[in-house]
Amino acid sequence: MNNTLDKKLINYGEALYEACFQEMANDENVFIYGLGVDDPKGHYGTSKDLHKEYGNKRNFDIPLSEDALTGVGIGAALAGLRPIYVHQRMDFLLLCMNQLVNMAAKIRYISSGEHSVPIVIRAAIGRSWGQGAQHSQSFQSYFMHVPGIKVIAPTTPHDAKGALISSIRDNNPVVFIEHRMLYKNAGYVPSTSYEIPFGKGRILREGNDITIVGVSHTVEDSLRAADLLKSVGVNAEVIDPISLSPIDYDLIRSSASKTKKLLVVDNGWMTCGFSSEIITDVAINCEGIRCQRIGFEDTPCPTTPILEKAFYPNPQSIAIMANKMCGGNKKWSPPAVEQHEILSFKGPF
Repeated sequence: MNNTLDKKLINYGEALYEACFQEMANDENVFIYGLGVDDPKGHYGTSKDLHKEYGNKRNFDIPLSEDALTGVGIGAALAGLRPIYVHQRMDFLLLCMNQLVNMAAKIRYISSGEHSVPIVIRAAIGRSWGQGAQHSQSFQSYFMHVPGIKVIAPTTPHDAKGALISSIRDNNPVVFIEHRMLYKNAGYVPSTSYEIPFGKGRILREGNDITIVGVSHTVEDSLRAADLLKSVGVNAEVIDPISLSPIDYDLIRSSASKTKKLLVVDNGWMTCGFSSEIITDVAINCEGIRCQRIGFEDTPCPTTPILEKAFYPNPQSIAIMANKMCGGNKKWSPPAVEQHEILSFKGPF
């Protein structure tokens, strides 16, 4: 499907909707549940009116009881169904940790492959309109740490649809991470069903001077930073890992070995995080690579917009760090870049 005639221009939320719609049509064992999945907006449009198409037994609202409802999903998966549990915020996966880490992730191993838990946990992350310390967290590294759970965080609409289809068809529990600031981003997506494989990343921009690896929404800001860097003669290569567990280490090692400089832009705190894992792997397996990272400030997320700007990495801060790594002018200050998805965000969550 390389010809754009085979594709259509839709946004990230619509791509996730198509994945759910097509997989529900393909397999009657697929069902969706979560807070607000059957409301008029359908969780950013990703589950809009699916209950009207497939019935309210396959797309339904639930009580606010994350731990118990995760157990329901695990039981349904063990019985042969393929549940998709939608969370409006990743923060509240903390209420499901025993079910996910000690049950879902372990059952296939402790049963010697006799049983599997094909459940998809969809979780929204990221900033919005000042949601503060308890509603803005990204916990991808928590789940990357646990064998038996796959973690995926696609950035583009194309990868979002294919990655969700792969997740639904996989026989392991998958934590599927969706950033709020990506739902309205548009891209060309094949109309037919397709899969994006786990463990395969993508080079979104080729370059020779420095490798920048983002995750989820920070990939968007890394691309913007790469545009800023062109004005000072720095040609950055930008990588979207897509799959966080497993990770496409070979792709990142190859790029870093070419550019000799690696900047990882985390979408979370840096201590024991995604950036730590990437840099450690490159330090062990490659030679002569200068590494640096940027991510959340080491504090809970503030609520006020002014402090929030200082908390998150942005295109300018990424570009400044990359330019310094390349030996550029330490006083260089690039112009502000409009993050249209942040300015236009209206909620509801």
